[in-house]
Amino acid sequence: MALSLNKLPWYAQLGLFLAMTVAGIGIFYYYYETPARVEMAKQEKELKVLRADLDKARATAKKLPEFKAQVADLEKRLGTLRAVLPEEKDAADLLRRLQTVAVQSNLVIMGFKPSPTVTKEVHAEWPITLELEGNYHNLAAFFDRLGRFTRIVTVSGLEVKAAKSQQPNSTIAAKCVATTYVLLDKAAIAAAKEKEKAKNGRPAPKPAAPAKKVA
Repeated sequence: MALSLNKLPWYAQLGLFLAMTVAGIGIFYYYYETPARVEMAKQEKELKVLRADLDKARATAKKLPEFKAQVADLEKRLGTLRAVLPEEKDAADLLRRLQTVAVQSNLVIMGFKPSPTVTKEVHAEWPITLELEGNYHNLAAFFDRLGRFTRIVTVSGLEVKAAKSQQPNSTIAAKCVATTYVLLDKAAIAAAKEKEKAKNGRPAPKPAAPAKKVA
């Protein structure tokens, strides 16, 4: 027969009620409270990460004008560098520029002979032999204007002698090497390094065998 709660003493009924309450609370905590707490902890962790990312994005957004200014400054500096060190050589353009400077200095370019470029780490040196006619004053003016050239040009190996035919504005004949510079791109730098590596790794030539004596 089923046990009637009314027949139990009041303290037994109270104990049974407390036991059922504790069991109910345990079931609720195990099946509902614990998973909810785990999910809440997960959501709080994700929220923390999102807030950190948001703070980083806000910090980056604040620095965006500064970054844009830095990019503009770098582009400006790169443009200036390209004017001083062009990325490719153009003999015709350089000859026109030198011809203009020579005319401004009352000099005549009698010879313009480009030589092969000499590859360095990030640039190439391009020597050009110049033959000029004029006088000392005009030659000095030419070199002065050349020093204020946008493109870097250095002068070496200067030779000056008297002109064969002396004229008021043509008393000397000068010869020098004007070296300008070319900025190499990444592909050219890599190719130059491979060429240098192959050159350095080439085995030394074997010494020639001694000639046989003829009896």
